[in-house]
Amino acid sequence: MSAKIRKIALNVEETHLEMGKSIAPPTRKAVAVAVIENPFAGTYQEDLGALIDIGAELGALLGEKCVQALGISGDAVESYGKSAMVGEGGELEHAAAILHPKLGAPLRKAVEKGAALVPSSKKMGSPGQVLDVPLGHKDAAYVRSHFDGIEVSLNDAPRRDEIMVAVAVTDSGRPLPRVGGLTHEEAEGKDGLR
Repeated sequence: MSAKIRKIALNVEETHLEMGKSIAPPTRKAVAVAVIENPFAGTYQEDLGALIDIGAELGALLGEKCVQALGISGDAVESYGKSAMVGEGGELEHAAAILHPKLGAPLRKAVEKGAALVPSSKKMGSPGQVLDVPLGHKDAAYVRSHFDGIEVSLNDAPRRDEIMVAVAVTDSGRPLPRVGGLTHEEAEGKDGLR
């Protein structure tokens, strides 16, 4: 792996009760975060190819860790998302280079499809700051029950010369969805929309 990883953190969230109603089975989300060295911290670099390649590596690594953490097969994943926070020595384009050109394909392989765009966010930050990872249905963007998110923060990351990269997956939508629209069961996943 070309990424210099300082640490990886993994979190699984289960919701068993919402507004006094039992959620059975519970809705589950997993988020995996890698804290990596930013090879371009403190300098302007025209060619961001090294970060693009790191994105591909992390898409596979973090996607697989999330699926394993939920104890399901990749095809049982229902939604996904990605996010990155760059320390103050970097720039937003460093996060974009990791998230966009190549991270998606290996993540889709880990979740066994993924016709829809992978929702994403990027920001600059400092240690302990919250990184929001947006979530959307992996095969059909119009499945409203899966518009969601998960937060992650690490007390010591990102440092000035680091990037925090997160991937999240779920085995369901929000608990008690009732705003209508296309359901998970109705989604065809042919065009990434429906």
